[in-house]
Amino acid sequence: MKHNFIKRIIRPAALVLATVMLTGCGSVPEVTAGASAMMKELNYTGALAELDRAEELGENIRLVNRSRGIAYMGLTEYEKAIECFQTSLKASDGLIQDIDFDTNYYLAAAYTKVGRYEEAEAVYDAILALRDGEKDAYFLRGNARMNLDNYPGAKEDFDKVIAMDPKNYDRLIEIYEVLEHFGYKDAGQEYLKAVLNSGDKQMDNYVIGRIYYYLGEYQKAYLALEEAREKGGVKSYLYLGRSYEATGDYNYAASVYNNYLSKYEGNAEVYNQLGLCEMVKGDYRKALESFQAGMKLEQGEMLQTLSFNEIIAYEYLGEFTQAHVLMDNYMKNYPDDEQAKREYLFLSTR
Repeated sequence: MKHNFIKRIIRPAALVLATVMLTGCGSVPEVTAGASAMMKELNYTGALAELDRAEELGENIRLVNRSRGIAYMGLTEYEKAIECFQTSLKASDGLIQDIDFDTNYYLAAAYTKVGRYEEAEAVYDAILALRDGEKDAYFLRGNARMNLDNYPGAKEDFDKVIAMDPKNYDRLIEIYEVLEHFGYKDAGQEYLKAVLNSGDKQMDNYVIGRIYYYLGEYQKAYLALEEAREKGGVKSYLYLGRSYEATGDYNYAASVYNNYLSKYEGNAEVYNQLGLCEMVKGDYRKALESFQAGMKLEQGEMLQTLSFNEIIAYEYLGEFTQAHVLMDNYMKNYPDDEQAKREYLFLSTR
């Protein structure tokens, strides 16, 4: 069976999932803070139990319901998350605070996850009505508009974002990724070409190399990124390796990742890319070792990618029983992964 590996975690921004951190809300009560710590370890059910206790103890109910919403999002129970975020917002005393903006970002993200894009757009409209300088809201509203097939409206938002922060090349690349995702690759590349042709002397080889990568000019990309190997830290190595991968040179790409791992502290995403190179080369045992090494380091969103790829490696090694056991656990943690559901059906026939 031919598999499509999850090669890297897709940035939340590209899929319209806002994960804005809580800011400006003062100190977080002890039990609520403990629940947040549990969520970082993906223990969402335990966090919900702690939040019930926080409510019984009389802790800040707005923070409690906001945290409940985040926990329900982790459990992919988005409608319940929406209810919690709305309850948190309704408990406001009428004085708009940072927590209101923060919770609205989460609310819009939950609307997006259930396909309620018009409501997500309306939330961003409300944010911008009060804070017209919120670059993130413009960007995310552009995402929502793309989901509503409103390319002109999305382009207006993306143009606004770029005009507000023209030197933010990371955001520029995110805009490209969104447009490419929705079938507007050429439009996205026009933004990238405009930057290359701008004559901006502040652009270094790290920026230039990444732009060439997304333009599909991989030789120019890796030549620039070789010069900037240390400039962007781990990201430089990842883009450099991927540029070589795109040319079919998986051996050199693997050497790039191994070079990083020999010089610096381990990185989950580097281990994942190395594992993928080994998969292509047919060394499934080495691939498995790379995915598992990454899993030892990662407790966040990259863990999903590594966990899935570990299962695929076991399949290619013919160890279907182990793959099936791991897939059972994976589906409990990530029940909305459609690709995994198809893989689960395949394993059930082995």
